[in-house]
Amino acid sequence: MKIMIPLHAGLLTPHFGHCEEFAVLDVEPDTGAVTASARLVPPPHAPGVLPIWIAEQGANVVLAGGMGQKARINLENKGVQVVTGAPSLSPEQVVARWHQGLISGDSNLCDH
Repeated sequence: MKIMIPLHAGLLTPHFGHCEEFAVLDVEPDTGAVTASARLVPPPHAPGVLPIWIAEQGANVVLAGGMGQKARINLENKGVQVVTGAPSLSPEQVVARWHQGLISGDSNLCDH
């Protein structure tokens, strides 16, 4: 599965729409092992642009600190699972915590 994580200074950022780059990780679903990773610079922030771009990258899951409702709905409508409430850690640490069930998606760390 392909997981995308918004980053600032190499760590997950709670500000999904204004991140510097995205980590793109290929993850073995059964073990949670990262089999490949890359960093991509997203297109400039504008309403509706990131969900289209993320879907075009083939993402199955977005792990984020927080996200606006419109972006969430747009991603989910494109078949991308959205999990919010992830802490500001390295992409590999975020994936490991999610795979262990420690990130439930119940909270949204974005405050605007």
